[in-house]
Amino acid sequence: MKLFRFLSADDTSAFCHKVSEALSKGWDLYGDPTYAYDEANGVMRCGQAVTKEVDGTYSPDLKLGEQ
Repeated sequence: MKLFRFLSADDTSAFCHKVSEALSKGWDLYGDPTYAYDEANGVMRCGQAVTKEVDGTYSPDLKLGEQ
């Protein structure tokens, strides 16, 4: 099955580390990163979709970050 996650965070090095960790666990980048101003909190936010092919059957209880 193919899993999908959307990673997001404030525009800091923590976001880059979050994406790097996912890549190191076998996730693949999906599409282009996004970058937008979060007016409510006054910060820039980044986002990146990632996918991963794994064995098994999908369940909504699946913890995507642990795959």
